[in-house]
Amino acid sequence: MTEIRVAVLGASGWMGKVHTMAYQTFPHFFGTEGGTARVVTLVDRNPARAQELAARVPGARIVQDWREVIADPEVDLVDICLPDNLHYEVAKAALEAGKHVFCEKPLAESAEEARELADIAKARGLITRVGHGFPRNPVHDLAKEIIDAGEIGEITMFKGCQHVDMYGDPMVPYMWRADGSLAPTGIVGDTGSHVFSFMEFLVGRVSSLIANNIIVTPHRPKIEGLGLGETAELTGSEEWADITNPDASQILCTFENGANGIVDFSRVATGRKFMQTYEIYGTKGSLAYTFDEVNRLRFYTNADPIGRRGYREIDVGPEHPTYAAFLPLPNFALGYNETKIIEAAEVIRSIVSGKAMWPTFETGHHITQIVDACMSSSRQRAWVDIPQS
Repeated sequence: MTEIRVAVLGASGWMGKVHTMAYQTFPHFFGTEGGTARVVTLVDRNPARAQELAARVPGARIVQDWREVIADPEVDLVDICLPDNLHYEVAKAALEAGKHVFCEKPLAESAEEARELADIAKARGLITRVGHGFPRNPVHDLAKEIIDAGEIGEITMFKGCQHVDMYGDPMVPYMWRADGSLAPTGIVGDTGSHVFSFMEFLVGRVSSLIANNIIVTPHRPKIEGLGLGETAELTGSEEWADITNPDASQILCTFENGANGIVDFSRVATGRKFMQTYEIYGTKGSLAYTFDEVNRLRFYTNADPIGRRGYREIDVGPEHPTYAAFLPLPNFALGYNETKIIEAAEVIRSIVSGKAMWPTFETGHHITQIVDACMSSSRQRAWVDIPQS
């Protein structure tokens, strides 16, 4: 049994908590044959959180500066759950120090940076992973199996969306995710990259697109220290901050395999607490998915007799080994935290075996290319081609 020593950066934030939990719990579901993880260091710049973090992971070092992790020979894997603008700098330093890297999305602020990271990792033989966790729900493995077997024929169209209403109310306070200096691509890199990961996993590479990025609410009240999902009473004396990255986007795209796509996503869809869907149409059939039925896939095939054709509902269950690791019965939903546990188990298995698993930094590079193209297209008000390199 091989133990991988992990440092989680941004440990007190939502994603840092989820990643830490995933490393601690995945052996309960997937066993130890593929390796285990020990969280040896938690990084958070706020010293007031040190005691709480120490209680969550007894024995772990608690530090404020991520650079201490890079220089620490006791760390094998650097797990980056920091604001978007730090991803490239930290990932590059970790790779150059010979450490494996698991980085939350978006991988970098530009495709050029993502390409550099992927090249460094390849040259040094290091395992990399980007936090596109939604497609690791086993229901999407079933979708890919159906597509790869040719059961829906050649894909002609992809239609996908993801909407939340965290900024539906114009009086919801400002947070770092709306700051173009900390998250330059806004909702495009934050939520759009999730939809792009489904496109990459199930359909293939995007070759061109046209995008319309929108700022819906240009100014918001500012309350220091407020995190995602937290609320506070407004006094009327707050300073106001400018929103400097996109709230929403609508996209048309083409794929290298000839398919076309229609995509939209936002953080201002009032009433949509979390909406994620895709539909994939082919020459022989189609697939449809909604997160509201998280482990259910709808499948239509022209192979059914005329008069009997219609979407059938398939509930993924324990016949799929990843699902079976958690539950013995179908239709007992696997949620977001379970997908993060799957990610953690796969990252550790990859490092122990030396075999990369989707999505690597190569995948992250292509998804970052799509994000770049969306930003460029919206500025130019024109179609943008995406190179293969």
